[in-house]
Amino acid sequence: METRNIFLNISPLDHRYSLSNPELFARLSGILGEEATVRYCAKVELALLKTLLRRVPSRPSEPGLEERLDALVAEITPDEVYAEEKKTQHNIRALVNVMKRHLPPEVRPLVHLGATSVDILDTAAALRYRDVIKEVVLPLLLDLEEELIARARDEAETPQIGRTHGQHAVPLTFGFAIAEYVSRLGKSIERVAETSRGLRGKLAGAVGAYNATSLLVKDPEELEREVLQRIGLTASEHSTQLVEPEYLLRLLLELNTAFGIIANLADDLRNLQRTEIGEVREEFTETQVGSSTMPQKRNPWNSEHVKSLWKAFCPRVMTFFMDQISEHQRDLTNSASSRFAAEYVAGFASAVDRMRSVVRSLVVDRKRMAENLARTGDLIFSEPVYVLTALGGDAEAHERVRAATVKAEKSGTRLADVLRQDQVLWDMLTRQLALTRGQEALAFFSDPAHYRGIAAERARAIADVHEKAVRALRVATG
Repeated sequence: METRNIFLNISPLDHRYSLSNPELFARLSGILGEEATVRYCAKVELALLKTLLRRVPSRPSEPGLEERLDALVAEITPDEVYAEEKKTQHNIRALVNVMKRHLPPEVRPLVHLGATSVDILDTAAALRYRDVIKEVVLPLLLDLEEELIARARDEAETPQIGRTHGQHAVPLTFGFAIAEYVSRLGKSIERVAETSRGLRGKLAGAVGAYNATSLLVKDPEELEREVLQRIGLTASEHSTQLVEPEYLLRLLLELNTAFGIIANLADDLRNLQRTEIGEVREEFTETQVGSSTMPQKRNPWNSEHVKSLWKAFCPRVMTFFMDQISEHQRDLTNSASSRFAAEYVAGFASAVDRMRSVVRSLVVDRKRMAENLARTGDLIFSEPVYVLTALGGDAEAHERVRAATVKAEKSGTRLADVLRQDQVLWDMLTRQLALTRGQEALAFFSDPAHYRGIAAERARAIADVHEKAVRALRVATG
């Protein structure tokens, strides 16, 4: 096989990213690389050949043939197939010709018999994507989910100011904020697992009507079932020359959904690292450089990297949709575009792995969170004051409290002090707080962290639910 300088590769996946994480890309290329693609196609061809040897009368069953066939996948190289393709100008016919050279003469007529190229290509693609999800992508996603679950628990009680529209809102806890992603990603992981298990194959021939295989056996659908069972797949309910594209489309769309969730998390963590917020930070090594000119910089580069990968790969979803359409029983307009789906999966896996590292090593500055929470002062209590006042029967509660907040801001005084100037209002608040929280008004207003709802409890509950789901998926996926 030709040895190529890695820096001559065009795709950054094949030099920059593969060098930064060689273990991950070795696992990915073992399933998604071109050598793997050839071998997966050979696996499908061999499943067909073995089935025909069993079903077609008067065919050889010489000793050791089964073992010889099993070894064939490892014998065939992409170099051989590509050299043959220069002559045939057809990738599957090239593979078939190469396979025949490795087989006894009496077996050769059965190679690819009854199949069309896309029987092999679509079935092999289903195998590849099923395997890469099970063996690489799902373990990464589950690792990330476990890191998020641990963070949600660890920070369940850590007070933090909630933010809407970039503005301080009302308090919550950092664990509750992380639990959002535990919940969103957890459900997406389950859908990724489900849709990957639903990928289908086919052996239905050139237009999907079993024309060729009906000449070989009485029940061509049973032949198809046996071939696909050998490689752990089931048949597309209806085939043209193609497997129904929606099986793979749904998987790719769910991966894109998970990608968006991870990019959203990356954005949140990146923004929390702004100098003026500074509530978390990514771990920096002793020798790491944040800027080529400003030595003090500690950029949130990993979170930004994840967001950037999402920007590069998310738009490819449009190609996935366009590959859904093929004229009549088949055209070739997806022959080039569909090949890049493997790059998408590799890019997604790289982002998941990077996000896992970010969450695992994230430094949480609880002191800074407390300082930011206190920055708005007791104005963040305007919501509970409004709710309790309305609960006490004041139909103009919102306007009354809004006016009080304006007065507090203009005078530079605490909201509680402004409210106490209205004895009727203050007495109402005191009564309602005693009833709803069993707490004295001044004590309640003394610390914004007192008003956090059930954020901590929800963080733990969500962590518990998704921890069980992770365990079940780990068992289900082996």
